[in-house]
Amino acid sequence: MLTAVLLGFALGIRHAADPDHVAAIAALVARHRRVGVAARIGAAWGLGHSATIFAVGGALVALRIAVPPRWTLYAELAVAAILIGLGVANLRRLLGEPAHAHAAHGLGGSGLRAFAVGIAHGLGGSAAVALLALAAMPTTQAAVAYLGIFGIGTVGGMVALSLGLGWPLAAAGARPAFSRWVLAGSGALSIGVGLYLAYAVGSSALAL
Repeated sequence: MLTAVLLGFALGIRHAADPDHVAAIAALVARHRRVGVAARIGAAWGLGHSATIFAVGGALVALRIAVPPRWTLYAELAVAAILIGLGVANLRRLLGEPAHAHAAHGLGGSGLRAFAVGIAHGLGGSAAVALLALAAMPTTQAAVAYLGIFGIGTVGGMVALSLGLGWPLAAAGARPAFSRWVLAGSGALSIGVGLYLAYAVGSSALAL
């Protein structure tokens, strides 16, 4: 039991580093140069993701519901669209604002945006995580607890990832050119991952 719980926590941390998660949080964090703001954005994303995993995944576990594959594909397609949208927004910001303009922005709407993006990602992964919980734990109650531990690990992993991305931006606060490169790179990464995910979803849909 303890081993399974620890495994859930470790997998939650690992889950935070999935490519689509990294692309999303990089696109959000790249708009700021303060470590504290980066950490709060990561925490907001993680909370949105984990709350959805716990609510939706918990319901699937408790009711023993098998989710149709197409439902997951639609959720993943929504995630792909969000990633592309985040990337485009960063590139538009890069082209439409002075190099230093985005440095002064605080958490503001970014926390709510990160929370909403986390919810979307949680919807995309809730079915798979629920199946993992059922396979790893002996009872329904234990599986629901597993989801909670998994979510805590995901929040911790996302905060750590956000800090890792935020520190270089904060250190380069006096170098606007570097910040612009980061904004451009994060936008391109988000668009690229979003397009790849959309392609993968389309290929999976054709195979059904």
